[in-house]
Amino acid sequence: MAAAPRSLPALCRALRPAAASAAKRAGRQRRGPGWKRFPPPPPPPPAALCFLLAERRRSAPPEELRARLGGAGKGTRSGGTALEMGATMLRITRKFSVNTLRSSSLCNEHVYFRKTKMRVVSVTEQNCSLRNYSSPPGDVKSLRSVINPHISRIRNIGIMAHIDAGKTTTTERMLYYSGYIRTLGDVDDGDTVTDFMVQERERGITIQSAAVTFDWKDYRINLIDTPGHVDFTVEVERCLRVLDGAVAVFDAAAGVEAQTLTVWRQADKHQIPRICFLNKMDKNRASFTYAVESIKQKLKTKPLLLQFPIGEAKTFRGLVDVVTKEQIIWKPTSDLDDGKNFEQKLLREADDSNLFQEVQDARNTLIEQVADLDDEFAELVLGEYSENFDLIPADKLRSAIRRITLARKAVPVLCGSALKNKGVQPLLDAITMYLPAPNERSYEFLERMSRLLLPFADQQIEIPSLMPGNIALTVGLKQSATGDTIVSSKASAVAAARRAGRDAGGEKRSTSDVESLLLAGVEIPDPVFFCTIEPPSVAKQQELDNALSCLQREDPSLKVKLDPDTGQTILCGMGELHIEIIHDRIKREYGIETYLGPLQIAYRETILNAAQSTDTLDKTVGDKRHFVTAELEVRPRLGERAMTKPVIEYAASVIEALPQELQGAIENGITNSCIQGPLLGFPVQDIDVTVQSLTVHPDTSHTMISACVSRCMQKALKKAGIQILEPLMNIEITVSEDHLSAALADLAQRRGTIQEIQSRQDNRVVVAAVPLAETMGYSTVLRTLTSGSATFTLELASYQALNSQEQSALLQRRMGLV
Repeated sequence: MAAAPRSLPALCRALRPAAASAAKRAGRQRRGPGWKRFPPPPPPPPAALCFLLAERRRSAPPEELRARLGGAGKGTRSGGTALEMGATMLRITRKFSVNTLRSSSLCNEHVYFRKTKMRVVSVTEQNCSLRNYSSPPGDVKSLRSVINPHISRIRNIGIMAHIDAGKTTTTERMLYYSGYIRTLGDVDDGDTVTDFMVQERERGITIQSAAVTFDWKDYRINLIDTPGHVDFTVEVERCLRVLDGAVAVFDAAAGVEAQTLTVWRQADKHQIPRICFLNKMDKNRASFTYAVESIKQKLKTKPLLLQFPIGEAKTFRGLVDVVTKEQIIWKPTSDLDDGKNFEQKLLREADDSNLFQEVQDARNTLIEQVADLDDEFAELVLGEYSENFDLIPADKLRSAIRRITLARKAVPVLCGSALKNKGVQPLLDAITMYLPAPNERSYEFLERMSRLLLPFADQQIEIPSLMPGNIALTVGLKQSATGDTIVSSKASAVAAARRAGRDAGGEKRSTSDVESLLLAGVEIPDPVFFCTIEPPSVAKQQELDNALSCLQREDPSLKVKLDPDTGQTILCGMGELHIEIIHDRIKREYGIETYLGPLQIAYRETILNAAQSTDTLDKTVGDKRHFVTAELEVRPRLGERAMTKPVIEYAASVIEALPQELQGAIENGITNSCIQGPLLGFPVQDIDVTVQSLTVHPDTSHTMISACVSRCMQKALKKAGIQILEPLMNIEITVSEDHLSAALADLAQRRGTIQEIQSRQDNRVVVAAVPLAETMGYSTVLRTLTSGSATFTLELASYQALNSQEQSALLQRRMGLV
């Protein structure tokens, strides 16, 4: 008689003793290095939920899975939940043909599964090889197994690009092929290693830079994945200043985009050698030629084509190494193919005559470019290899390309599709071959910490020591903030800065100059949006202040100030998304339900005319008389670059009799008066101030001097006439030809000025300038006008004067008259 089928809970109870030890081992290996255990298990799930668990790529925590199912955990009473489960089971049925399921862990009444891929490969063609770049089969590597090679085999790199170019996906593939994660995560699924914040996983974008460490072919790579959104540009800035090289990722269908230009300028500023990776070669309308031409035209650099694609868009299946003329072809057997195996062989004319000729021409062009830029290689080409470029050894050509890359005379260009698992392994090879080691950069410093941690996104392990040239985390610093340089003593900082000064040019500098050379912080752009933020009760105000203080140390582009009139806390940020993320982090990470006021524009003020003013302060405090008389002149400053700090000068009669210790009090009073202008309380910019006369009683305190000068300054500003300045944004809109006229008409209504309309494949790119005040809610309007097909980016360009009508309307709104 056949036994009756047992229920799932009964089956789990029966299997539990046999699987207990395996469960303990699997719990320690859930998602790679650093994970110690599974979270507390939920109530027993139904059978359908167990299959859903099997479908998850990273064996997600049970509470996350229940959230994805609409909160159901004990049954499938919800109609929406049942539909989701049904769709999931259909997907799993399709996947079973190439996967087997192994029980990884049994906890209480339910089962976790780990997915194991099986692949059978046969190679029959001669003169070709099937490579496998992955780690040996079995468990993922531990962070403790990261090699610690000589400094020359260390690479500190950053991944930078426009938003949605594929930075995080590329990083995920690097970790997978190097053996540090078991399965491939996906940005859309919210399970990548470096996008570990809740806000990042919900929105599918990178918000905060994440560092990971792994090894590749006896090289140690310390990599930082940076954000691409304009609101988080400061994250890129603070990373690039400590990195040795960078990989610029491009969407092959879009080429150079708005934020690409921004991060490229940042890399230029820090003199970072780069290589370019043309990603998304499988995307519709992807064009290798167009992308390379946009790099040449918009970035004003010389691209060195080291690879040539085999096919484009849907036909993209591999690439040819221009240096060696080897073709690398991926032949996926299913949608689940992970790209570890591919076919590599020498490209012959018989294989594809057209491709062979294109690659031959590309190699000859590459050799000519390298010879023009590198004298050592030019001598080689003009000597023994002048008759036949094909005889030039690949290692000689690579060495010359490396020298050119480190000198920033040109940039190597590679291609692939990270999402489709093509081209990432050659990119890793290029990182080790062409980007610099830490000892090839012109800075050095000494750091001593009490505890050091090796980062792997949101996971860390403690390490006893760190060799020079590496990247690590430290804990316990209570006063340091982003941009600070940690040194053992001030003397060592000055000594290191002097060495750096000699390396930079050998010229002599003063002590203050060399200190600033080493200790210069990150350049932080001024915020353009602000709003009030309030706690749910007065009792929570101190907790909110502490949370904002911690967030400011993490994110220097976040500014917090107190309104002197209302006593409210003001939150200032780089954009709507930036402030939204901060608000969400305060709720999730600090448990404080805060209330935000309406988003407002950060205007500025300036003066229209020159003016003079005199003020006297005569006050007796205790037995001391404080007496000050000051006369100041203010003038509009004419210049191309806006200056938020006033330029202070002294009349000849004043500078002769002015004691040095009083100068700080005077300048403090002038600077403080410019923080809040006399008209609307916004910062005052672009002014020159001259101290015409100053009379001070001997017992007068510095505080009284500052107060008198500040009051005199306010009078002078009012006399000079105040002009309101509004932030002007550069906007770049990518729109189809069908919706171009609607987008242009809407821009005209927003006081936008069209600067250029470019062609990008089948789309049009509108480059314009528009006031920030006119962009509130623009994303919703643009989606409506273009049926969701258009995209746009914003970047602060400058501040421009409001006309009299607009300024009057703004004043009325601020005073509550309209």
